[in-house]
Amino acid sequence: MLRMRQICLVAEDLDMIEAHLRGVFGLEVCHRDPGVGRFGLHNFLMPVGNSFLEVVSPMTPGTAGGRYLRRRGGDGGYMVIMQCGDIAARRAHVADLGIRLITDSANDQTDGIQLHPKDVPGAIAELRWNTGDDQLDGPWNPAGDHWLPAKREHVITAMTAAELQSDDPVAMAARWSEVLEIPVGSDSDGHPTVALDDATLRFVETTDGRGEGLGGLDVATVDRGHVVTTARHHELEVSEDESVVMLCGVRFRLV
Repeated sequence: MLRMRQICLVAEDLDMIEAHLRGVFGLEVCHRDPGVGRFGLHNFLMPVGNSFLEVVSPMTPGTAGGRYLRRRGGDGGYMVIMQCGDIAARRAHVADLGIRLITDSANDQTDGIQLHPKDVPGAIAELRWNTGDDQLDGPWNPAGDHWLPAKREHVITAMTAAELQSDDPVAMAARWSEVLEIPVGSDSDGHPTVALDDATLRFVETTDGRGEGLGGLDVATVDRGHVVTTARHHELEVSEDESVVMLCGVRFRLV
């Protein structure tokens, strides 16, 4: 089992991005984690279907999040966090590949590792086991204990793909495939892909001048009119065919 349970974005202005996500996608905050303060960050999480969109923002100079903002020239994608069923096997496989870890922590409810982006490029990849992993809407420690009441599905219902960009997307896809032990496929446009249980990782060539990173998310959309109208109200960029909205430096593709 390997699910795309959480996506993390990084932003300069946390309050503004929260307002944009509430307004454009109809999402609600389920949790603010005081624990990220030890990294010089503050955050919020919002359910998107049974997964979560997190946004973090630096509170103090010199944080990893702040350095990432400067390196990529502003707000953008930051982490792909995947829920797995056997973290011990995943940890052993990562060690066999010689991949360095940023964090490795566990308690009786959850156990996870973050992989160094120098070894697995494109975004910070995290693999995490959590109790209740046999339930699609089961508990998720990073989202707090009471996330279900914040779940809203009247505008979007799921994150169905994450788009990772690179000057060499084929090589990046091969590396993620090796780490996740899932063969590389391709989509209808010929982009290399890695298929998780509930979502797709899509690897594309960098065309926006921002370099390597998590550049896009596909979201299952039930009210495109609301998304487009509200995005324009917030003065966000909307593509000519109204299929993509730029928010927090990320291409949200409405599918």
